[in-house]
This record gives sequence, C-alpha cells and structure tokens, in this order.
Amino acid sequence: MPRAFVFDAYGTLFDVHAAINRHRAAAGPDADRFSEIWRIKQLEYSWTLTLAGRYLDFWTLTERALDFAFARFPSVDRALRSKLLDAYWTLEPFPDARPALRELRAHGASTAILSNGSPEMLTAAVDSAGIGAQLDAALSVDAIRIYKPRPEAYALVTDKFNLKPADMVFVSSNRWDVMGAATCGFRTAWINRTNGAEEYGPAPGAVLTGLDGLTTFL
Repeated sequence: MPRAFVFDAYGTLFDVHAAINRHRAAAGPDADRFSEIWRIKQLEYSWTLTLAGRYLDFWTLTERALDFAFARFPSVDRALRSKLLDAYWTLEPFPDARPALRELRAHGASTAILSNGSPEMLTAAVDSAGIGAQLDAALSVDAIRIYKPRPEAYALVTDKFNLKPADMVFVSSNRWDVMGAATCGFRTAWINRTNGAEEYGPAPGAVLTGLDGLTTFL
C-alpha cells in the first residue's frame, strides 16, 4: 500500500468550471467555451513562463487568462469579471473528493495537495470545501517559483514527507501533470472524468473515472 497520496488541486479536487456555472445564465450561450479558454490560457501562461525562466503567481495568471477569455468572447459581459474571480476562491469540490480523502486517511495513508495555485488560493479553496482535516499538507509551487511539470515542483512532496516517489501515488485529472509525476518516479493515477484521449510521455499507473477508484491502491 502507498504511504501517501498526493493530489493536484484544480480540476482534480476542485471543479475549475464551477465559477462559470454559478453565472451561466448571465454569461450566455458561450459560457462553456469561455470557461474552457480561461482554463487553457491559465495553464499555457504557467508553462510558457516556466520555459522562459520567469514566474508570476497563479492568481495573476488566473486574472490575465480571464481577461483573454473576455477578449476572445465579447458576447460575455465584462461586468461579470469580479464575480467570476470571487467565485474562483471558493470553487466547489467534486462530489467524490471528501469521501475519497476520508477513505485514504482511514487506511492510514497520508494525503496532500501539490498545486500550481498560490498559497492564498489553496487556503481559500481548502477552507471553503471543508477538507482541511483530511489533508496533511497543501503545498504550492510558489515556494520555489517554478510551475509543474518541472521536476523541482514534485520534489516539494518528497522533501515534505521524506519519502521516495515510488512510495506515493500522485493523482491528477491533468494528463500532463501525471506525466510529470511519472517521469519523477511517482506511482500515478489519471482521473479521466471526461473520457479524454491525451497522450503525454509515460503511461499512468491507473486510469480512473473518479477519485473513488483510488481504493484499488489500498
């Protein structure tokens, strides 16, 4: 049995599209595509900055990605900007997040978050979701100012728990994130909620449709 399970935050434990879901009627018919572009640009900015050897905190990237989405979809009223940003601080957890964390802890495993999100964003999300008691740590790459999937980011976890990557399972809904962790030697689980077909480097150790499937590691 693994000694620790490490989770990505956004898209894995927390629904990144929850913000637009709260304001879907006001956003109009382009709401879904608008939210997708917001998320895509948020990630793209983190990758390109890291490749260039630069860093801006994830909240700044979230704001800039949102502005890009507004420019891309002028049909969405920019008056929603502050409401969408406020909503991002309290994204809903997926329904299987709390039960999965409780189950893993009940079996004696340590649990943690490793996220590109800023410490303030993670604290707000964890508190809003009420999952703080089920986590041993919520780690942000802001400590090293380098985004995933750089190996230095995943080392934050092994340093924190003083464990080898092979003693841990890294869990993410982002295939590129699973690739980064697998490259560093972690056991991995890809939470493929949308039946995607993405291919990035090493294959995941398990492909699951939800977090409840993590019991296969126990």
